[in-house]
Amino acid sequence: MKQSRAYPVYTVTKKAESSILNGHPWVYMDELTAVPDTEPENGALVDVVSGKGRYLGTGFLSLESKIRIRLISRNANDTFDEAFWRRRVEYAWAYRKTVLGEEDLACCRVIFGEADQFPGLTVDRFGDVLVTQTLSYGMEQRKAMLFPLLVDVLRKDGQTIRGIYERNDVALRAREGLAENKGWFVLAGEEHPASTQTEICENGVYYTVDFENGQKTGFFLDQKYNRRAVAKLAKGKRVLDCFTHTGSFALNAAFGGAAHVTAVDVSQSAVDMAQANARRNGLADRMDFVCTDVFDLLPSLEGKHDYDFIILDPPAFTKARRTAPNAMRGYKEINYRAMKLLPRGGYLATASCSHFATEEMFVKMLKSAAADAGRQLRQIEVRQQAPDHPILWNVEETNYLKFFLFQVI
Repeated sequence: MKQSRAYPVYTVTKKAESSILNGHPWVYMDELTAVPDTEPENGALVDVVSGKGRYLGTGFLSLESKIRIRLISRNANDTFDEAFWRRRVEYAWAYRKTVLGEEDLACCRVIFGEADQFPGLTVDRFGDVLVTQTLSYGMEQRKAMLFPLLVDVLRKDGQTIRGIYERNDVALRAREGLAENKGWFVLAGEEHPASTQTEICENGVYYTVDFENGQKTGFFLDQKYNRRAVAKLAKGKRVLDCFTHTGSFALNAAFGGAAHVTAVDVSQSAVDMAQANARRNGLADRMDFVCTDVFDLLPSLEGKHDYDFIILDPPAFTKARRTAPNAMRGYKEINYRAMKLLPRGGYLATASCSHFATEEMFVKMLKSAAADAGRQLRQIEVRQQAPDHPILWNVEETNYLKFFLFQVI
């Protein structure tokens, strides 16, 4: 290396070296070939070098995770002070302003983990509240510095931010040796909002977001523009929205002029929230809501052709590579049933939010489902997550959402 370094040094395999040079920021436990004589503290900054001593990057050490080091920089001249992290936040926010435009900044993902070089950190904005999820030990240690800085950057850009709510009630934290928790992050000298619910407007549709109890951070922002694409096709259609959650696709379809929309979810609390959102938007007269299991509902509708547009936006059926084949059987079942239900010329929107259900696997499944259903698929659009959830081509984990729009013929 060209200069003396202040950080403990970890040497990695040729495979890890190649991965890092190709842009991936993770070093796995079994990729380490040499470690310091004295083990650093969990979350410490450490250097990663090749077998020949070449500097590869600096990152957070995670002593309890299979992902042992998460790189935050490959620049040997970086100093990891507050100014460094401020630049990172400013860069992430400038990107959102460019790709979303001012009109969509009020509810967006501000930080998307590794895609923004904040490993393990998610920050979503719902109006004047930021909701965070911290899934790496190194980020957890630095949030006392980082969160006020984040608020300061947004406020200096003219954004109103009144509080930060942490949604760390996720089992993944245990892999980092972190306890689960949720609650308001205390900003020095400030009072947080009294309520853990807020209202947002996306694509002209209003929603109540329960960021204390809702799934993930309270609302799925990644389908923003896919919902808009559904609204464009929905005019005059009889729509069945499966796995509606809090009604986002159903409401966009109704807002787009659907003749009628039926929204289905297995969770009664989700259905209740969707109904409340429909009333808030003045759309309840063209919508009905059903609390049932979609896997039971779709076979019961066979032969009725009550709908000419079906939307399938299920939760992730797999969160591991080993269970992906079983998940594809589940995806095939609902897509096959939907294709059978639709009349010739009907429309299908279908999605998968699992990184492990790859696009190649999903396309193969759709072709098989169409063949079994005796249908052909006329592709309208293939879409992905909204650009505030950016995809790094060399970090495949950032590419997770598949969204297809078809006419079934």
